[in-house]
Amino acid sequence: MPSVKDIEGPYRFFFYSFDCYEPKHVHVQRERKVCKFWLDPLTLTKNNGFSSKELNMIRKAIVINRIKILEAWDEHCS
Repeated sequence: MPSVKDIEGPYRFFFYSFDCYEPKHVHVQRERKVCKFWLDPLTLTKNNGFSSKELNMIRKAIVINRIKILEAWDEHCS
């Protein structure tokens, strides 16, 4: 499970190795909570445990770090 490096905060942003056939997306985890966002367009696709408030914070972190996340996706999946 490759992680996206250097994103500050309590969340881990990562991909599964077998996910490369899907549209670009990122999984986000904190403790036992996990969600998944499609990156283009930025859309929540799965949520397991995060509140709406926290999902909004995660969305903002994705927007701020979008280029870094896309570069990590391309590096891993290309």
